[in-house]
Amino acid sequence: MVFLSVEVRNLKLVMIRSRLSYVRYYLRLLTLLLPACAFYIAVKVRFGFNLFFPRSAPSGLPSYWAIMLLTTIVWAITAEDSGLWNVEDLYAPAKKSRRLLETLAFTYAIVMALGFMYRGASYSRMVVAISAATLFVLATIARIVFRVVMEMLRRHGKNEVKILMVGTDRFARRVATTLLNGEVLPCRVVGFVRLPDQEITVEGPVYEVDHIPNFSNGHSIDDVIIALPTGRLSDVQKVAPALEKLCVPTRVVVDLGEGVSIRDRLIDVGGIHMLDMRPTLAETGPYLFEKRIFDIALSILILLVMLPLSLIIALTIKLSSPGPVFFAQDRVGLNGRLFRMFKFRTMRVGSEQEGDTRWTSTNDPRRTRIGTFLRRTNLDELPQFVNVLKGDMSIVGPRPERPHFVEKFLDEFDRYNFRHTFKAGITGWAQVNGWRGDTSIAKRVEYDLYYLRNWSLTFDLQIITLTCLRLFNSKNAY
Repeated sequence: MVFLSVEVRNLKLVMIRSRLSYVRYYLRLLTLLLPACAFYIAVKVRFGFNLFFPRSAPSGLPSYWAIMLLTTIVWAITAEDSGLWNVEDLYAPAKKSRRLLETLAFTYAIVMALGFMYRGASYSRMVVAISAATLFVLATIARIVFRVVMEMLRRHGKNEVKILMVGTDRFARRVATTLLNGEVLPCRVVGFVRLPDQEITVEGPVYEVDHIPNFSNGHSIDDVIIALPTGRLSDVQKVAPALEKLCVPTRVVVDLGEGVSIRDRLIDVGGIHMLDMRPTLAETGPYLFEKRIFDIALSILILLVMLPLSLIIALTIKLSSPGPVFFAQDRVGLNGRLFRMFKFRTMRVGSEQEGDTRWTSTNDPRRTRIGTFLRRTNLDELPQFVNVLKGDMSIVGPRPERPHFVEKFLDEFDRYNFRHTFKAGITGWAQVNGWRGDTSIAKRVEYDLYYLRNWSLTFDLQIITLTCLRLFNSKNAY
């Protein structure tokens, strides 16, 4: 259920929204102060002097103001993308620590990379490491304390939001129960407005549309919430004129069914409001920004480190069998678009149709001697880091399939096409669990969908680590 604000009058004060804004403001301010506190503690522990009075520091010690400011800026950008100051996320049942770790890892990766390139000063690695650990502890404690304070305010009825609810049926009762038991803001329903022919299942004062009292002075209300089932949303315009005399913001509860969330899914394009019915993580800030930076940085590093080996592999392929060094093939990527995926050639040159419609099998006669070794060690995948730099692929994601097999699997496996809502990857959750090559497609889809539902940078790092550990012992790599 999501509350969409429908302004009855041009008001300067919007109660629910404004109170949430205040809470988010304080949480944001607290979060942004944490890097300074972390560096203060780190410098104090490492050198035993006060960060804010550097004149007492040992001679030759650099000022940590610059790196502290840089950390705070990167932390602020990353925290915004990760939603660290979304109050609702404080009450999320899971993934809070993972999200915090991702934000911390990305922040310090950027800080250390920029610090490595900047030669104007040399900072203690110990200070940076201590500040990172301290920042994680401080952020965890701060979020727990903030939640405890919010809970105390809720229990004591502080800043209670008084609500008049339009609707008296089971749907309205469910909305009222959710608001009254909510943890983010304390609420109290002061009455219900019944529409014509509507059943009454709620507990509390009930008013007819034509007899809504003037709530004023000590009996004022803060917000009106229209809680109607989807089939009766057309009644909103009928009841709106009767609510104007209350002079408070009016909000409509929108419930499009299980699995359809509206939060951050409304798009305003030139005054046209659109709602995402099938939103994906591939359109979120962390995926578009943090994952892309991570892909580019790691791909450049791997290509540079592996350049001598790549040259040796290319020369060996050229000398061992006739044909090109690289093998390019159409694969299905993000949003079902085709792209040319590159590999080191591991098979003898044959017809393109055969390569597009046939699986590689054990003791496949098409493989070359060097090709067998490359496929066993996964070194034939090295050119795909060029695909990552081009933006066709990501380092981690569902493995891209050939168009022929995609069309075949679409009819055989439910939700197979959902794999294409993410960029294809060099490695993936299915691959590190052994589901690659000529193995169960149903299992591969199951693992790919699990990855899509649970994607995070830490999950990517876990998959990359498992890939490295199994690099030379991959099952079903032939």
